[in-house]
Amino acid sequence: MKDLTPQAIVRELDRYIIGQQRAKRAVAVALRNRQRRMKLAEDLRAEVTPKNILMIGPTGVGKTEIARRIARLISAPFIKVEVTKFTQVGYVGRDVESIVRDLMDTAIHLVQEEKEGEVHQEAEQRAQDRILTYLLAPKTAREIEATLGGNEEAPEEPERARLEPAPAPVGKAARRNAGVETGGALMTAAAAQVAPARKDSPRARGAARKQRIAEALANHLLEERMIEIELESDDALGSMMDFMTTISDDPVEMMPGFLTTSLNGHKRTRRVSVRDARRILAQEEAHKLIDFDRVIEESTRRVEENGIVFLDEMDKIVGSKVDMGPDVSGEGVQRDLLPIVEGSTVMTRFGPVKTDHVLWIAAGAFHKNKPSDLIPEIQGRFPLRVELESLTESDYKAILAQPENALTRQYAALLQTEGVELQFREDGLDAMARYARLMNERMENIGARRLHTIIEKVVEEVSFNATEMTGQTIQIDARFVEERIGPIIADEDLGRYIL
Repeated sequence: MKDLTPQAIVRELDRYIIGQQRAKRAVAVALRNRQRRMKLAEDLRAEVTPKNILMIGPTGVGKTEIARRIARLISAPFIKVEVTKFTQVGYVGRDVESIVRDLMDTAIHLVQEEKEGEVHQEAEQRAQDRILTYLLAPKTAREIEATLGGNEEAPEEPERARLEPAPAPVGKAARRNAGVETGGALMTAAAAQVAPARKDSPRARGAARKQRIAEALANHLLEERMIEIELESDDALGSMMDFMTTISDDPVEMMPGFLTTSLNGHKRTRRVSVRDARRILAQEEAHKLIDFDRVIEESTRRVEENGIVFLDEMDKIVGSKVDMGPDVSGEGVQRDLLPIVEGSTVMTRFGPVKTDHVLWIAAGAFHKNKPSDLIPEIQGRFPLRVELESLTESDYKAILAQPENALTRQYAALLQTEGVELQFREDGLDAMARYARLMNERMENIGARRLHTIIEKVVEEVSFNATEMTGQTIQIDARFVEERIGPIIADEDLGRYIL
């Protein structure tokens, strides 16, 4: 985790999120407390639990973005879950412990990517060596030589000469008569056999061919050539496991016959281009270089010490208590959430994971309900409550232009690839912000998400005809915006469908 001060964390969040200073300060303090906790004595460190946060505010004001940005800032495992998809254990739906299993899967992918980055260069070199081996196969090498316009090979030795048996050993007397001395200065027959190959020998021609092909491979001159590569069966198994993880929490139990077939295989071959072979073989070599036991160990540590879970739509599971019979209401989900939020051990396919120090950030609009309507135990597990403010027209304008990932910058960059330059004028930004506020007041308030609809409608025509407008500069001013949005705003029924 980066050693960041609360002020530095807030400044980093300001680069992407407009306003909401109270929420930013709350998460900054929560992250700083994590860093402080790691500096405590081990016995005291175990007693310090995270102060979970409950964010209260309408949709589209930055709740999810704040949580996502802080997770990316500290490279922490992070997942966002909609609590409405959970039901009490024993009923149709997902159980809440799957949150921790999903968080662990996220951590595994995060750590694996980091480890692959560390061995990337060595894996690339190994992949290059393997590709060169495939290219040096006799038939393939001759085809490449012909394509590259290489030197013509010297004619091979006649069949009779290659099959002619070696001369019989010469006796001692004969050697003496021939002038070959046992320890003298003349070259012995054995030494003559290991003398350096001549330039026109098969060995020299093979070395020259290998060098030419290696240089062509290094210079990316053979990228489109098709070759047949061999892959370990573990590569197929890994891809299958990644796919099945999204289907079942225990893929080994789901299709044992299929897994057994994969494990019993030795190698599989694929015919791919050299360009694709670089990527496939580099990934396989990286997997060989990584110690997956250490990946699991590091992932578990990160989840337990730095994991962040964002529980969205928290207000949707506020429900009345069921006096009799099975409780499948929202309150039942709250009671199932309680153990893992307050700290418990969850079994995953990578081993047990403790949730005692996972940071939980819950969020909800709480229009119809109040945080006090949650069960008391859950309320106690979210001691920090932050209310996020609704966005104003000036906030909409700032969101359009100020963040590093501002929508106006994104659209300008997209159309620049077609040779069209978009210039957003101040009055154009004012007009789009005004229309966003107006539509949020007339209809459902979806916050900053309304801006995506507005700006897409404004640049729709330019985006459609961009290939025919190469070299042009388009000024997005108030008149430009009003011509495209004004008629829709005037027709309230049409506006409900389009904006």
